[in-house]
Amino acid sequence: MQAFEYTAPKSLEEALFLLDEKSESSRVLAGGTDLLVQMRGGRWNVDRIVDVKHIPELNEISYTQGGELRIGASVSCCRIYEDSNIVSAFPGLIDAAGLIGGIQIQGRATLGGNLCNAAPSADGVPPMMVLGARCLIAGPQGTREIAVQDFCTAPGKNVLQKGEMLVSIRLPAPVPSSGAHYLRFIPRNEMDIAVAGVGASIVLNGGGDRLLSARVALASVGPTPIMLDNLDVEGQPIDDSTIQKVAEAARAAAKPISDMRGTIEQRLHLVEVLTRRALQGAIRRARGG
Repeated sequence: MQAFEYTAPKSLEEALFLLDEKSESSRVLAGGTDLLVQMRGGRWNVDRIVDVKHIPELNEISYTQGGELRIGASVSCCRIYEDSNIVSAFPGLIDAAGLIGGIQIQGRATLGGNLCNAAPSADGVPPMMVLGARCLIAGPQGTREIAVQDFCTAPGKNVLQKGEMLVSIRLPAPVPSSGAHYLRFIPRNEMDIAVAGVGASIVLNGGGDRLLSARVALASVGPTPIMLDNLDVEGQPIDDSTIQKVAEAARAAAKPISDMRGTIEQRLHLVEVLTRRALQGAIRRARGG
């Protein structure tokens, strides 16, 4: 690994100054579980590391009066799944937070880093997409917001411009009779990268027997996570036919490749199966299960 300057700013303003000063060769360090591995592999030419774990805005978990959840970009996965309020209100997010690496990794890894790394297989991204999460980004020109579903632009690439950094992720308060679930398939526990992953969120009618809306997001079957948010399910009964219709739409949207982890045919089959199961899990949760 090359020599680099380590900095640990205490404020967002200081961090943005340090990033902008060496915008071509500086990198943000949150958990570091991706960055350090990539630096050892020579992927990045880094002269300055900006450790953002000491910045209050990036380490907070908070709620607005309306119930919106704000998760700082440096909040570790273990802090998320150990928070009883998040477990209760956002179980679909907990599904992913408990899957990102092992226990040791989860003590350091962050959903913000998982998003910024922009891996097509990222477990944390599909649940945030279907839950309607938005990113708060800060940079030399001020702040801006963007939907999580628009954040990743290509494998390993995202919308962040020079000198910008992710500050927090905001999730709207869950509506009544809603539920979400995330599932993935891995070939074995030693290969902790999804061959395919599916996040689903749904809203039921008051009687709990029909869908008002459904959203599905896919991982590992395209160059970026794939969002299906225009599913025509409003008023449809909750039965095998409706669930299968959504599963087939997910299969049609998938654009997988064959690699060492799986073939195109296998991934298409998995998308269909996982979509059915994720929808069923989301429906159970919406009904109080």
